[in-house]
Amino acid sequence: MSLDRIFGVAGGAMDAQIIRMNLAVSNIANAEVTESSQEDAYRAKRPVFESILADEVDARRNETQGGVRVAKIVEDQSTNPANYDPGHPNANDEGYVYMSNVNPMNELIEMTAAARSFESNIEAMNTAKQLMLRTVELLKK
Repeated sequence: MSLDRIFGVAGGAMDAQIIRMNLAVSNIANAEVTESSQEDAYRAKRPVFESILADEVDARRNETQGGVRVAKIVEDQSTNPANYDPGHPNANDEGYVYMSNVNPMNELIEMTAAARSFESNIEAMNTAKQLMLRTVELLKK
């Protein structure tokens, strides 16, 4: 695998992890949002990753074959909890308030996993850079 492909694959993976991290942060920011109906309540958002095959490379996006990209962002379909609080400004006619389905602990786990994946890709790039520098040193001798 050429160095440009190594950097391309690692860079694409880092881009995907940044999106994953941003979604987790957005989910945490909306963890306490309330609505009057379950349909309007905030749902956690998750990235769906896909591998980039040879015939799917988009040069305009600097994609590399064998890399990864975020194919789409989906909403978590787990139920939104309902709390009975008739005095709440967002309570519906029955007195229920619907919370977001965000679990802050799960989001922290997502953030940690994204950060570790990001770091792994940095290490892959650093290793490739070191190998390139050693090769240049050997060619100088």
